[in-house]
Amino acid sequence: MNSMQILCFGDSNTWGYIPVVAGRYPRNVRWPGALRERLGAGFEVIEEGQSGRTTTWDDPLEGGNKNGLRYLSACLESHKPLDLVILMLGTNDLKARFSLTALDIALGVERLILATRQSACGAAGQPPAILLVAPPPVAPAGDSAEMFCGAAEKSVFLGKHYADVATRTGCAFLDLGQIIAVDPSDGIHYSAATHLQLGEAIASKVLSMVPGLR
Repeated sequence: MNSMQILCFGDSNTWGYIPVVAGRYPRNVRWPGALRERLGAGFEVIEEGQSGRTTTWDDPLEGGNKNGLRYLSACLESHKPLDLVILMLGTNDLKARFSLTALDIALGVERLILATRQSACGAAGQPPAILLVAPPPVAPAGDSAEMFCGAAEKSVFLGKHYADVATRTGCAFLDLGQIIAVDPSDGIHYSAATHLQLGEAIASKVLSMVPGLR
């Protein structure tokens, strides 16, 4: 049997950004690596994380290459065939420069889901399964505080709105606000221990989905 192909599509927390230090965690520490270790043989985990990536928005300061929707189709095509796409975006949409509500952000994620569904990047030209992951609430601190002004209050509603999107689109769903917390040093990114915890949580969810993916 061929290995199951899993694409992890996210932002700096998928890329493995180290809070404050601004470096990158080693491959086996960041959550897609922890997911790979937990799943073991029979699974291939593809990392597609980018710092600053949004759901559907061009960043007025960092450019259009941060727009997740713009890159998604090419990404799906380059990695096909895919069995599962894990979507974990929305934190960067909380930046003050975008002036978005939690509902706006969830609707942006829904556009990513629809684009994935419309793709032919799954087995036999079918769409892949999707796991929608809601990021945990943020608590911006230090250099992040001004950039994410007002984000803490809005972020607590992401889980609810993402859950609604998952129900509406028939996607599997995981709410990280019920599982992990951001590192207090910057209030946006995750500690090494949290990456490992996240990898375990997503692995458990993926394994529960496997019978329907085979």
